[in-house]
Amino acid sequence: MENPAEKVALRLFADWSGNKAEQILPLPPSGSNRQYFRIRSGKTTAIAAYNPDKRENLAFLTLSRIFLETGLPVPEIYAEDREAGVYLLQDLGNTTLFSLLPGGGPNNTPDGGRQNNILDGGGQSNTPDGGGQNNILDGGGQSNTPDGGGQNNAFDDEITGLYKKTIRLLPVFQFDAAKKIDFGICYPRHAFDRQSMQWDLNYFKYYFLKTSGIQFDEQLLEDDFNALMNRLLHDTEKAFMRHPGAMFMYRDMQSRNVMIMNNEPFFIDYQGGRKGPPAYDIASLLFDAKADLPRPLREDLLNFYMDCLEEKIPLNREAFRRSFYDFVLMRILQALGTYGFRGGIEKKGFFTRSLPYALRNLSWLAEQELLPGATPYLNKLVLQLAARKPAELIPPPNEGLTVTISSFSYKKGIPLDHSGHGGGFVFDCRSLPNPGREEQYKLLTGLDESVIRFLSAENQVSEFVNHAIEMVTSAVETYKKRGFANLTVCFGCTGGRHRSVYCAELLAGYLRKNHNIAVYLTHTEAGNWETESHL
Repeated sequence: MENPAEKVALRLFADWSGNKAEQILPLPPSGSNRQYFRIRSGKTTAIAAYNPDKRENLAFLTLSRIFLETGLPVPEIYAEDREAGVYLLQDLGNTTLFSLLPGGGPNNTPDGGRQNNILDGGGQSNTPDGGGQNNILDGGGQSNTPDGGGQNNAFDDEITGLYKKTIRLLPVFQFDAAKKIDFGICYPRHAFDRQSMQWDLNYFKYYFLKTSGIQFDEQLLEDDFNALMNRLLHDTEKAFMRHPGAMFMYRDMQSRNVMIMNNEPFFIDYQGGRKGPPAYDIASLLFDAKADLPRPLREDLLNFYMDCLEEKIPLNREAFRRSFYDFVLMRILQALGTYGFRGGIEKKGFFTRSLPYALRNLSWLAEQELLPGATPYLNKLVLQLAARKPAELIPPPNEGLTVTISSFSYKKGIPLDHSGHGGGFVFDCRSLPNPGREEQYKLLTGLDESVIRFLSAENQVSEFVNHAIEMVTSAVETYKKRGFANLTVCFGCTGGRHRSVYCAELLAGYLRKNHNIAVYLTHTEAGNWETESHL
């Protein structure tokens, strides 16, 4: 049966849409503690989110309503149960800005697929203050390889246009919406002030630098941390010296947090936003890890952003440009902390794969003499890091295969493949003996003992399952040897209740027992079982 969060989500969906859900699909997890589900009834869909952190939920829901009132393209809020930590949102589809980029293919997301988790770029909860990123920074404008194989020329006018549409809306968040925000609701801190900066720098020091084997003088490093924070605070004030009001900092502005629908950008994952400097957001977007924007395009987009800013407020462009590169450095350091924690400690390979880009970015900043003159000791450490091989700093984890197994109803259609590779197996169980035709089994499922006994006694069923296990096992061994990240297996029957559930359970149990791989099992019709039993 569904877990408590799913049960609340199904109730919210039914109350909002007026229809019982036909399908609920968990979306793959990423870097945060939030859980997401896509719920469908006919052509009506919604995304349900579950987050046990009520303060973070309050920040997201409050900011969402302010952004919608301001005319910004963010997901609509359909329903919420704050006590349960569940809310229902507009389904923005699967296409992120990152997925349209030359490097936005498989293995560039936490689950090895093409898309992110629809409403979670994996960004928050990656640092002590919940404002981290999953793929923070890229650099140098080289091709999309860790060693930089030359200039990437695959960014066409369409992609450039989407970036400019995104950038044009940034000042609306930062200045127009900021006028309506009570920053006291922001989570986990009201502003990106010295305290927030200190959290990020400590994250870098404790989770990356101290585990990397690089020797350093902690007092000299702390002195430079203070010098960097002073510089960031001073330059931000100078750049906007004639702006009297507060400014909103999105905090996790990256290509995975921009959804594309009908060739227009929609924004997600801003629950860590707070009062802060606009330079941080544009630094995050233009130095987005693996997005690999070519240097000329990045410079063009930076100038375009400053033009957009000047439509809102007076701007000291020289001071802004200087603070921009300081924030790029700040962002890289925070990113390295994320890679150290998520990749080094939690052994998530997606984060270690981003490390070469951050190191190359550090090297580029040094080569262009863009490191702050006020931080000589930190700059020395930067050069040491840039000279090291990524595997020397964070040993890559042993990555394995994840097999996603689903049961489904052919009446509702084959489940979508969220891994992005479009492959795998679909087994049609409708030729097997159907316990659903027997009155005593009709309201039961493939999880019930009497149905299991019925199906296991049929030789035709046993042969079918054995053949499926043999085919999938062969694929699993090949996928493991070739380093593939995902394999999808679906079992379908008429109602998605008996035969498909039974077969999916047997395959999942066999793989878990006999293979050292991750197995993710879902029954897409589970949300209907309880309600149908009362019809």
